[in-house]
Amino acid sequence: MTVNSFKEELAKLGVTVTDVQLDQLNKYYEMLVEYNKVMNLTGITEKNEVYLKHFYDSLTIVKAIDLTSTDTLCDMGTGAGFPGLVIKIVYPKIKVTLIDSLNKRINFLDKVIEELQLTNIETIHDRMEEYGIKNREKFDVVTARAVAQTNVLLEYAIPTLKTGGYFIPLKGNMNNENDYTNACNLLNTSLEKIYEFELPEEHSKRTILKFKKVDKTSSKYPRKNSDIKKNPL
Repeated sequence: MTVNSFKEELAKLGVTVTDVQLDQLNKYYEMLVEYNKVMNLTGITEKNEVYLKHFYDSLTIVKAIDLTSTDTLCDMGTGAGFPGLVIKIVYPKIKVTLIDSLNKRINFLDKVIEELQLTNIETIHDRMEEYGIKNREKFDVVTARAVAQTNVLLEYAIPTLKTGGYFIPLKGNMNNENDYTNACNLLNTSLEKIYEFELPEEHSKRTILKFKKVDKTSSKYPRKNSDIKKNPL
């Protein structure tokens, strides 16, 4: 995906990117490739591939949520910053929190944020279940991309969401997913919609789930990581 086709495909989603934002994304790409030589950030480094499978893919979240009216967003297990850092670049008014359990990724993100002079964005070095115990009812939107099974992600994400907020995980193929009905019931959450589509140009399958938190989460959740892994909801 060239930069021009990136702009064209985003326009079909109703997303406009400015020249300043394109410059920021290009600098982000350059730093990603440079730092990837010394740490494992991504297996995708070819420019057209990064623009399609990381930048464009991150912004497909707009299929499920109006980011122009979102105040606070958390990206859990953000890795190299997908989708949260891309969202911040294109929607600079959102207060974004990036959480990852690996400190070297956080260090990379801090350097990108500094280089791009982004404000109203924070990075957190923590495990999501630990963070969720201390930070409840905090965000309008929580997202995650290709981190874990949905029933596990729900227990990580929902406690940090405000009541009425949305958890929107970005997924690939859902064929091997565990059932998450029980997790929804226990966490006072409803599945509002499933969006299935293909990425342009190479046509790999993508799925976006949209969950709404309908009531406060029991203080029992999130449990310890060992309990979540041993006995998922």
